[in-house]
Amino acid sequence: MGAYILRRLLLMIPTIVGIMAISFIVVQFAPGGPVEQVISQLTGQADSADQRLSGGGDLMVGGGDDAGSKYRGAQGLDPELIAKLEKQFGFDKPPLTRFGEMMWNYIRFDFGESFFRNTTVLNLIAEKLPVSISLGIWILIFSYAISIPLGIRKAVKDGSSFDVWTSGVIIVGYAVPSFLFGILLIVLFAGGSFYDWFPLRGLVSDNFDQLAWWQKPLDYFWHLTLPLISLSLASFATTTLLTKNSFIDEIKKQYVITARAKGLNERQVLYGHVFRNAMLIVIASFPSAFISAFFTGSLLIENIFSLDGLGRLGYLSVVNRDYPIVFATLYIFSLLGLFVGLISDLLYTWIDPRIDFERRDV
Repeated sequence: MGAYILRRLLLMIPTIVGIMAISFIVVQFAPGGPVEQVISQLTGQADSADQRLSGGGDLMVGGGDDAGSKYRGAQGLDPELIAKLEKQFGFDKPPLTRFGEMMWNYIRFDFGESFFRNTTVLNLIAEKLPVSISLGIWILIFSYAISIPLGIRKAVKDGSSFDVWTSGVIIVGYAVPSFLFGILLIVLFAGGSFYDWFPLRGLVSDNFDQLAWWQKPLDYFWHLTLPLISLSLASFATTTLLTKNSFIDEIKKQYVITARAKGLNERQVLYGHVFRNAMLIVIASFPSAFISAFFTGSLLIENIFSLDGLGRLGYLSVVNRDYPIVFATLYIFSLLGLFVGLISDLLYTWIDPRIDFERRDV
């Protein structure tokens, strides 16, 4: 197992470099980069653009007609201004040099500073992380703690009235987008047209620091109730049906019939023999569920419930072409996904010792 782990760790290096290289190439051809963003401000609001420039000196408008012509809307701007902008954003160097410097810094977890926010990328990520961690951890806990027992029960009661009506509820929950259900919850329970039981903004109340110690967790979950319910629907449905179908496939196999013939009761058969085999496919889906719960699945919910997390940060960074944040979050998420995938493989061997990754290629 040690050799397999080492190979997987070494394989992460070309994988992460490939992901970053493809993304970097795409960005080179994407219109509306940070230089264009400032130029558009210069042509409309010179004062606000001046505040974005870190260097001193006056902004000169009215240079040659060809000045900065490679940028959209830059005609008429002084070439020195364009050069200053390129240097500020690092575009005065060849693309290969910029990519090499970026990867060298990222290896040391030096992600630099945001283009348009007066702080480092790590500080921004650390500031938004509590929201994403809160949503991600509780979604995973709730969805797996409910979905797996429910999926097992549905497999045992396959075809019964319990299986039919729970499947109906699950399908409806899966069909309704989480953001649409979130809006419905706001209308019903967050000061919309009916009740005002839950807050609509933030992770905690404004007076959180003044609350007693036992009131703080209550306030925390009071704010998280509606976002968690909204986000749990899709993951709840997927994991439940996946667990059910996996258990049904295993229950029909010969070793289960043999175990029952030996006199084992249903609980011993399910949790002593079927469980470790049936759960392999559920574990295989864990990395994607983990990444989705923490970073990708909460974007709309964060906006609807005014939760300032990593999903919203990444979206706004893409819109504003704040490339240090875009590439840093991509690097961190990709690296985290690769490590979670490795942990998932290790869980395979823990649940089913018969699996031996040493005997197969990575």
